[in-house]
Amino acid sequence: MTELNAIELEDVVKEYLSHGEVVQAVKGVTLEIAEGEFFSLLGPSGCGKTTTMRMIAGFEEPSRGVVRLHGKDVTDVPPNKRDVNMVFQSYALFPHMSVWDNVAFGLKQKKTPQDEIKRRVGEMLEIVDLVGREKRRPREMSGGQQQRVALARALVNRPRALLLDEPLGALDLKLRQAMQIELKRIQREVGITFVYVTHDQSEALTMSDRIAVMNDGLVEQLAAPREIYERPATAFVAGFIGTSNLLKGTANGGTLKIGGGRVLVPGHEGDVTVTVRPEKITIGTGEPEPGVSSVRGTVSEMVYLGTYNSYSVKLPDGAEITVFEQNAHDATATAERGDSVWLSWQAQHSYVIGS
Repeated sequence: MTELNAIELEDVVKEYLSHGEVVQAVKGVTLEIAEGEFFSLLGPSGCGKTTTMRMIAGFEEPSRGVVRLHGKDVTDVPPNKRDVNMVFQSYALFPHMSVWDNVAFGLKQKKTPQDEIKRRVGEMLEIVDLVGREKRRPREMSGGQQQRVALARALVNRPRALLLDEPLGALDLKLRQAMQIELKRIQREVGITFVYVTHDQSEALTMSDRIAVMNDGLVEQLAAPREIYERPATAFVAGFIGTSNLLKGTANGGTLKIGGGRVLVPGHEGDVTVTVRPEKITIGTGEPEPGVSSVRGTVSEMVYLGTYNSYSVKLPDGAEITVFEQNAHDATATAERGDSVWLSWQAQHSYVIGS
């Protein structure tokens, strides 16, 4: 027997009335989220990702379409009747309660026996690494610790799925990066389906099993992180996920003539849009060997960023290419601002969008 998906959206639309006009925040989203998957909804502000999550939670009702949880149609079911919990960016902890009482709150509301509350809260505090801090109040804890309390409070109720709406947004960069690893560890340990909303590309790439990249109410690509990064389906995805160079032109015999050089796109003819990632490009002052894509330009900017140098190189036709040069051996830059350079990369690193 095939296992049911944890969550299914079928042609879900959400419309609002704004100044007398109908506005579509979500435009026919269809997707399936597997049991135990860490699934991210990624996109810029206003793309419809939070509205989509709120429809899964039941806080918003679709204008059209179907929401299913574990095979059951819950489109018209209120939030408190859905077996999902939600964690918000604000955490929404009870300030007058201890960590223990915050985590135990839902179980007490359900009149769970005391010995089971003690066992389940203890287990959850161990998973989120808060043992020894049970008596503290939220104000006595760091942002990262408060976030763990909010997670424990949601997970202790053993929901079939946990929905997280930008829960790391209020944390500083270093703590946010540490918590990304922790969240993935916790999700793996408890085995619950996580649906995560974020506008942070690195966050989604770090934690997710699969990502739905949203733009203007639509899913532009749904795939594993590596697939989305290496083989973006649209120009929007290529530009939104990390840094990408987009090159447009007409391919003739599998070659695109750009900026006094050539870009190899084997098997492609006619008008194409090519994306190549900055870290795939080699920068040098000598002419590259035959058999690679190579273009010539002038360094317009060079920035030292510790682990790598970032170059902006202007081609003769005015196009700008970004190059990342890893500081693997020393921090000496290959080129400086104003230098004439060659850029080269292997043919397989030119990905034709839509191919």
